[in-house]
Amino acid sequence: SHGNKEVFSCRGILLAVQWFWDRGHKDITVFVPSWRKEQPRPDVLITDQHILRDLEKKKILVFTPSRRVGGKRVVCYDDRFIVKLAHESDGVVVSNDTYRDLQSERPEWKKFIEERLLMYSFVNDKY
Repeated sequence: SHGNKEVFSCRGILLAVQWFWDRGHKDITVFVPSWRKEQPRPDVLITDQHILRDLEKKKILVFTPSRRVGGKRVVCYDDRFIVKLAHESDGVVVSNDTYRDLQSERPEWKKFIEERLLMYSFVNDKY
């Protein structure tokens, strides 16, 4: 949302990570689809892509798998990675996604998502 739904803003990810880091939260994991590492296309803009690599080197960011099959990109369902890790580590999910489909997948995830989903917004560069 930092890119106003016009661009994928890596700076927005960094601002969110920094916000939690500054408040003493050191066990932070960011999931991003691996295709975000690729050269951006005109219809899928991305800014400050180097931030993703920096966060990956610091072991804060994890790229979720994707591959090409017959010229088409096949991506994994990264929402499942997010909820599974947060549930297993008794963490919090920071997202504006409500994960409705995953709430019905496992009863323990439903309660977890209801109680541990933290939605957010940006006002310019303020998280």
